[in-house]
Amino acid sequence: MDMDQWLEIRRRVLREGVSKRQILRETGMHWETLQKILTHPYPPGYQRRQRPPKPKIDPYRDRIAQILEADKLVHRKQRHTAKRIWERLQDEGFTGGYTIVKDAVRELKRTSQEVFMPLTQPPGEAQVDFGHALVKMNGVLRKICFFVMALPYSDAFFIRAYERECTETFWDGHVRAFAFFGGVPRRITYDNSKIAIARIIGPRLRELTEGFLQLVSHYLFRYHFCLVRRANEKGLVEGTVKYGRLNFLVPVPEVQDFEELNALLDQRCRADLQRRLRGQRQSKEKLLAEEQMRFLPLPFTAFEACRTRPGRVNSELLVRFDDNDYSVPMEYAYQDVVVKGDTDHVKICRFQDVIAVHRRCWGREQQIFDPLHYLPLLERKPHSLAFARPLAGWILPGCFEVLQRRMEWEMDQGRRQYVQVLRLLERYSLPQLTSAVQKALQHRIHTKDGIEQFLPGSQPWRQTTFPLGGGKHLRLVQIAQADVRQYGALLGCGGTR
Repeated sequence: MDMDQWLEIRRRVLREGVSKRQILRETGMHWETLQKILTHPYPPGYQRRQRPPKPKIDPYRDRIAQILEADKLVHRKQRHTAKRIWERLQDEGFTGGYTIVKDAVRELKRTSQEVFMPLTQPPGEAQVDFGHALVKMNGVLRKICFFVMALPYSDAFFIRAYERECTETFWDGHVRAFAFFGGVPRRITYDNSKIAIARIIGPRLRELTEGFLQLVSHYLFRYHFCLVRRANEKGLVEGTVKYGRLNFLVPVPEVQDFEELNALLDQRCRADLQRRLRGQRQSKEKLLAEEQMRFLPLPFTAFEACRTRPGRVNSELLVRFDDNDYSVPMEYAYQDVVVKGDTDHVKICRFQDVIAVHRRCWGREQQIFDPLHYLPLLERKPHSLAFARPLAGWILPGCFEVLQRRMEWEMDQGRRQYVQVLRLLERYSLPQLTSAVQKALQHRIHTKDGIEQFLPGSQPWRQTTFPLGGGKHLRLVQIAQADVRQYGALLGCGGTR
């Protein structure tokens, strides 16, 4: 019966006074059907008063529930499937089919799920987590991780991509997130990451790592760690990781480097602040402005998000950091140094002086060379020039190869002279030296001193002297102008005899 018939019968009986017997004669319906129409404003639909009995599976429902409960204590990859439960029940005397077992398993899993208490989200709190995604970087599809800090009150969040999850990226993510939000949340919730936790002592007791304590000591926020396998305690950031992956990293971004990717993520995080939450009258940006009043102020001194390790330079002018070797200048061979590594660079220091800076290598067991560090050694051992590994990937303009061939052809020590030309890069940039070499080749000048005349800031050749055996100090000698009268006085005194 459709709704129009239902409405017509109710109107005739309840408003127009038509008798029930008249309706029964006209429609031929049952008395109980008419009573239902008059009782309910619209068809109530069919409703079971109790679950229909299932004599084959009902005796085994408790056994299935027992197996599913035991599965919660083992790894998810070794839990029972519905097919495996059916096979075990068959061994215990079950004679039914697989379908009813599968339906019973689905129903028990659905009804036994944990329920949660809705909580209020006070301003000034944050949650932190890492996620992973695929990115096409410089034409290569690769896996990256991204740091996420989310604020439950305003639902504002900050996302930044990194090479991998480690102490340096953990620090850097916090520093940049605090700057993005304009303050430090009073309380931050974490999972049980090894970056922050050295050992789990009890349900809520943790032995913290030195790196995490350094971060907390600088910003002085309170921290909270979730119970083991209870990610729902930071459910907002768990959802934000998924939201950021699906909305910011789908389709797979095609970028040149992390700088371009993070610029894209920062732009989208700021654009998301204009979004209004369901049930809120204000945008995220306005809620964040309210929440900033509850933040801790940023410290006057910035947190140095770099890991510091002592090291010693070996015989190949290399010092190890994070399973990679980085070069230093020759004069620091066999000396103790301090290595500082952040997300972008590795700085090698001797006391207070920075003696070398390299781009951070995120690979393993790699050697990162600066060719300039090995030029003084090559000057002493010029025959190793063709086999020097630090220079293997050093691409110089073609004029340098021409210069090397001419110098080796014209001079006995041409290779050493060529290394001395390369050492000019210690004082001049590569474009400046390239221009000087090109000019020297045009004038058929193939010496280091001749090339140096074409470099900016050098003295004109007429104002220089040729250095003989380390006599560069002769440049400072000043010869007075000759006086003819002195020669005449000498002749008057008989100086000719």
